[in-house]
Amino acid sequence: MFKLLFVSPRIAPNTGNAIRTAAATGCELHLVEPLGFDLSEPKLRRAGLDYHDLASVTVHASLQSAWDLLSPAHVFAFSAKATTAFTEIEYRAGDVLMFGPEPTGLDAATLADSHITEQVRIPMLAGRRSLNLSNAAAVAAYEAWRQHGYAGAI
Repeated sequence: MFKLLFVSPRIAPNTGNAIRTAAATGCELHLVEPLGFDLSEPKLRRAGLDYHDLASVTVHASLQSAWDLLSPAHVFAFSAKATTAFTEIEYRAGDVLMFGPEPTGLDAATLADSHITEQVRIPMLAGRRSLNLSNAAAVAAYEAWRQHGYAGAI
């Protein structure tokens, strides 16, 4: 399955919602510290409801430790500044869908990381800055899963 990678997420409810997405789709959720919240925060638990036990969530001390564990063949960094639409990508099992912190997104140094295969964007109307992090991750996860026929879905 696919892997969602959040670099330094800042808002607990967004991560809680991503836990629900991971549970619903079978994706793994990887979080890179520093986090802007404690994983035991009530807002995170409330957003994730009872999905915590159904989702695979891993916290990494650094981006390098995430790369060491994941050893990804393909990393797609989501950025509002990218020119390639996320739907133009052919996703493969094990691919990493990478997202930056709220409200800034991935910084230039992270986007220059040699592990990143391609930068992609989710189309929006002109003059809009970005989607909510958990919404963007859900849109991306469902597109990747759709391309694989929603494997395992009922």
